[in-house]
Amino acid sequence: MHKLAFLRIKETVVEGKGFKTLRFMFNRKVRPGQFVMVWIPGVDEIPMSLSYLGRIKGITIREVGESTKILGSLKVGDSMAIRGPFGRGFERLSGKTLLVCGGAGAAAVLPIAEEMDNRERVDIAIGARTKDELIFEERSKMYSDNVRTSTDDGSEGCEGTVVDLAKHMMKERKYDFLQACGPESMLSSLLKVGKEHGVSGQFSLERFMRCGVGICGSCVINGKRVCTDGPVFWGEELESMSDFGRSKRDESGQKIGL
Repeated sequence: MHKLAFLRIKETVVEGKGFKTLRFMFNRKVRPGQFVMVWIPGVDEIPMSLSYLGRIKGITIREVGESTKILGSLKVGDSMAIRGPFGRGFERLSGKTLLVCGGAGAAAVLPIAEEMDNRERVDIAIGARTKDELIFEERSKMYSDNVRTSTDDGSEGCEGTVVDLAKHMMKERKYDFLQACGPESMLSSLLKVGKEHGVSGQFSLERFMRCGVGICGSCVINGKRVCTDGPVFWGEELESMSDFGRSKRDESGQKIGL
């Protein structure tokens, strides 16, 4: 499963300001929420959620550092290498589900909607800082009749955070589950809102990862290795972690506040 796979890029798509999707053939089975380690020779190896899980899979990059800018510069026909998939993904749930996507977190969450057998079973909330950074809105409408957006500056959809939007949607109708990915502060707030409305959930947690297989310990949070025990955790698991929503470790292993 962990053997390095060398792939050729079949398609590139600009999704929004600073966001780009790379599509490629990758025949390994992947669950929504699982990730791969993407190798950038001479630079780094970084974890990326798979944003497309069909015959032609994909990763969606937000260009924020050296590694992601190099990936974002790749073109059709260029080669890339990945290991994986790794980690525990989202479960396939049977109840009414609200998917909550914060920024680049939409890449990990949207594949859940694609495997739903009934578009009435899933509602989708997508949030970003501004209109130009909203991604996958039109794609979401292929799988759900109730897709809503929020932006921090009010340039599209509801003005405010995606947690504000999710709270409003939970007041409107009853959900059985939340499934979400986004910044940890967002997940922490969403977990509290879900509890207020009696909705349990699964949340994809981001931590610095070096190996992807639980050896290096760089992603440990309160005894759990995010790369193997997660990255998707149930809310009850996160509540037992004293560092969740409060602190994480940087590349040197130093604990820093969120």
